[in-house]
Amino acid sequence: MIRFLAAALAGLVLAACATAPDYTPEPYVQITHPDWTRDAVIYQINTRQFTPEGTFAAAQEQLPRLAEMGIDILWLMPIHPIGEENRKGSLGSPYSVKDYRAVNPEFGTVDDLKAFVDEAHSLGMHVILDWVANHTAWDNWLVEAHPDWYERDWKGDFRPTPWWDWSDIIDLDYSNQPLREYMAESMAYWVREVGVDGFRCDVAGYIPLDFWEDVRAELDTIKPVFMLAEWDQRDVHARAFDATYAWGWKDAMQAVARGEANAFAFNGYYSGNESAWPADAYRMVYTANHDQNSWDGTAPEIYGPAYEAAIVLSFTGEGIPLIYNGQEAFNEKRLEFFEKDPIEWREHPIEDLFRALIDLKTETPALWNGAAGARMVHVENDMPEKLLSFVRKDEAGGVFVVLNLSPESLTASFGAGPHHGTYRDVFSGDIATFDSDIRLTLPAWGYRVYLTSN
Repeated sequence: MIRFLAAALAGLVLAACATAPDYTPEPYVQITHPDWTRDAVIYQINTRQFTPEGTFAAAQEQLPRLAEMGIDILWLMPIHPIGEENRKGSLGSPYSVKDYRAVNPEFGTVDDLKAFVDEAHSLGMHVILDWVANHTAWDNWLVEAHPDWYERDWKGDFRPTPWWDWSDIIDLDYSNQPLREYMAESMAYWVREVGVDGFRCDVAGYIPLDFWEDVRAELDTIKPVFMLAEWDQRDVHARAFDATYAWGWKDAMQAVARGEANAFAFNGYYSGNESAWPADAYRMVYTANHDQNSWDGTAPEIYGPAYEAAIVLSFTGEGIPLIYNGQEAFNEKRLEFFEKDPIEWREHPIEDLFRALIDLKTETPALWNGAAGARMVHVENDMPEKLLSFVRKDEAGGVFVVLNLSPESLTASFGAGPHHGTYRDVFSGDIATFDSDIRLTLPAWGYRVYLTSN
């Protein structure tokens, strides 16, 4: 009996061992970011408004300037023909796609787009296309050829995306395998035949994640691609997207600029960013984009005197930064979304700020994107409701950043912390040494970025 019990117990132990979970940690992000994204800065081009001509050829003439600025990734808003049925405005929304495998003649030809991409590549930049997979124009050829690929409302009719005023489009139904195959092949066409380097995917979370994971795997067999999701959710980073929108960052910064919140507004965002999100997730931070500019207001209008501080934080904190076309010219015009409304280009000192920050990011590995960069480490100060201070350092050095997120000048002390050492002020060139006794004075909405090397 004893031998029987011992054998039975041994069997239970072996069975338990066989079914016990493996607690070995694995990286959450399973995709491999292209090497050229590690220190990348994104620049969004609204082709219709970027130049007076509004064409790929005219935009191509601006590429040397953008390359000289230090831009790495060019995001082109949708390049496809625009639907005419239920069109908004005289030119329509570029997010109302009539044909996924054609080019909007307003912008030029496929050959013009290829020339744009080739020139960008020759200058060391990469190009991603804005991809609208969730819905099509009412007169997309798929409507007649494959009506079963579309969602229906309670009456059985085609429907726009529910709860939004998107009357110029109708939603696709991703329970259809043939639709998925068509959409994936359409994306692959632009990578394979035109040479684009990835996609920014509109309302990506409205589409099943397994579709995006399949697409990413397929595109990577053609060449390494960069995928940006218009979404703010962790799970899409595992096997589909390199980058997502940091809406929480944007909301916190705008609340601070409006005087509705103080520096504490960032505590929740950066705490969650470090504790709940994988280190190798690129979260896109921005002070302007096409939606915000057209519907909410221009960046100077929204941020007011806090604008430069917001830009500095977007480049020195964790995240992949975005510049929207015209920001370097201090664009103060809400660009029309459905009409031709070119940017009013001019020289402005804010371009120097962008250039300095791009150079700093490129030359300082601690500021690189995702796990290639260093984590932000909070530096305590005696005015935490007004002052945001942190370091980002690795074995090669890094930065100590101080931002006055208030409309009042202040003098603060920092005490003990990871910021002690000797630095060079990135903007003035002055040398500064920080220890427990140093106090620092900043004007309203002022900032300091100090650089050190080991």
